[in-house]
Amino acid sequence: MIRVKICGMTNLQDTAHAASLGAWAVGFIFYKKSPRFIGAFKAKRIIDQLPPFVTPVGVFVNQKEGAVKDILQFCGIKTVQFHGDETPEYCRRFKKQCKVIKAVRVDNNVNPDSLRKYAVDAFLLDAYQDGVYGGTGKTFPWHLAKAVKGLGVPLILSGGLNPQNVLSALEAVRPYAVDVCSGVEKSPGQKDSRAMKEFIDIVPLYQQ
Repeated sequence: MIRVKICGMTNLQDTAHAASLGAWAVGFIFYKKSPRFIGAFKAKRIIDQLPPFVTPVGVFVNQKEGAVKDILQFCGIKTVQFHGDETPEYCRRFKKQCKVIKAVRVDNNVNPDSLRKYAVDAFLLDAYQDGVYGGTGKTFPWHLAKAVKGLGVPLILSGGLNPQNVLSALEAVRPYAVDVCSGVEKSPGQKDSRAMKEFIDIVPLYQQ
């Protein structure tokens, strides 16, 4: 079963709808420069109303360790996604507190040897754009994911996915999970309910 994470949640209506459609995880971005930024108090109110078995994921970019840990504890988040330039040592310090996903921004190459140093629970591959940490709406050459899959760590595919291209992405990569953000939005932080449903309904078709 390939899982679906819907990222960039900013309100209860969209989050509840994603959960009702069968999303495995929902992402909350605590990076203030993101147009999908959400504060800890608002995120906690939404997370407290999530149904069982839907995983909230806290997304952070180059933020201070103490601040991240405070937000995770306050919101009750047990899975963290580091989407910046965090080092292996930085990521390792969170392993006792939560599951750790490390995002890797891919342009025209990826160096698996540099990733072996990361003791994380999953890698998330996203498209590279200079100065932008996710949410670009761009894809990357999917064949590059094979090098990361060879590391034996669960792979989450992200970067420009939408209902129109997700089946092709699944066929090319066969990931553990897919992550979608801008591909199911009306505008940054505002989801399109029809697009979310279409995306989530399409993913199981690959597995038949």
